[in-house]
Amino acid sequence: MGDAQAACAMTDQPWCAMEMAAPGRPLQQVWRQRLPQPGPGQVRIHVAACGVCRTDLHVVDGDLPWPGHAVVPGHEIVGHVGALGAGVAGLEVGQRVGVPWLGWTCGRCEHCLAGRENLCTGARFTGWQIAGGYAEQVLADARFVFALPTRYGDEEAAPLLCAGLIGWRAYAMAGAQAQRIGLYGFGAAAHLIAQVAVHQGREVFAFTRPGDTPAQDLARSLGAAWAGDSEQAAPKPLDAALLFAPVGALVPTALQAVRPGGTVVCAGIHMSDIPSFPYRWLWGERRIVSVANLTRQDGLDFMRVAAEIPLQVRVHRYALAQANQALDDLRAGRFAGAAVLTP
Repeated sequence: MGDAQAACAMTDQPWCAMEMAAPGRPLQQVWRQRLPQPGPGQVRIHVAACGVCRTDLHVVDGDLPWPGHAVVPGHEIVGHVGALGAGVAGLEVGQRVGVPWLGWTCGRCEHCLAGRENLCTGARFTGWQIAGGYAEQVLADARFVFALPTRYGDEEAAPLLCAGLIGWRAYAMAGAQAQRIGLYGFGAAAHLIAQVAVHQGREVFAFTRPGDTPAQDLARSLGAAWAGDSEQAAPKPLDAALLFAPVGALVPTALQAVRPGGTVVCAGIHMSDIPSFPYRWLWGERRIVSVANLTRQDGLDFMRVAAEIPLQVRVHRYALAQANQALDDLRAGRFAGAAVLTP
């Protein structure tokens, strides 16, 4: 067999992806006959695990604008580099890496030049505009690929790539002075950042949907000082409240829970409408801020923290072909922690 024939044979390997052809439709298993070839600056990654994130729900449920083409969701991707495109440096075939939500930025706009690439108006996102990790193979821009802490297995590392990163950015927005932190919605992101906060000596108060005792029990087991329903008043005035649940009605609730000078951080990419509320709940120099995506520096910073702190990652495993079930279970709140797909 000649070199050209051998190269062709190496790429003739069937692989599958879970794809959504139109908004609101279930994901369908689609088989492809040849491995994708990385272009300049890209890497091909053989997927070992991919987390299931609430943002994936916003994509498949149509809360985010349809990109105009079939979508392969998934942006908490862990895998091994299978091929390098031209010009890629600093990565090697076989290396374990992670791929996050932010998949490409222009590098030239005012936001990128100011170190705020998360606000790039031309940004493209993994699992939305770019085919994601609900698949056996994925292409990624090598600039947006992270090395991962070795202390975590593939399934445990996957939730670090969005739940961990967005939790970290929201936590940083609370400020170093925030010693009492409320977490509204105790899912994948909150169960990770709660451990970071406790490790750093802060008090954590976990607020869950009413009656979600498994999530409350998980919060207490991870060091939360208190856990209860989101309809309950905080036992102490909070310095900051981080909202991971995409429920706009929680914003005025959280405002009433934070002390003067406190901050409410809305950490999701989508949220239901925020109801009106009296100005006095905001007065006293309270602030409401949002988290938009992430930067590569966020990734580097959080991976260093995750390497230092032995985070307990609560994982619920699904086969890749069970992606629809995993999304439905997440939508219905049937588990505490993070869901992960494995090929």
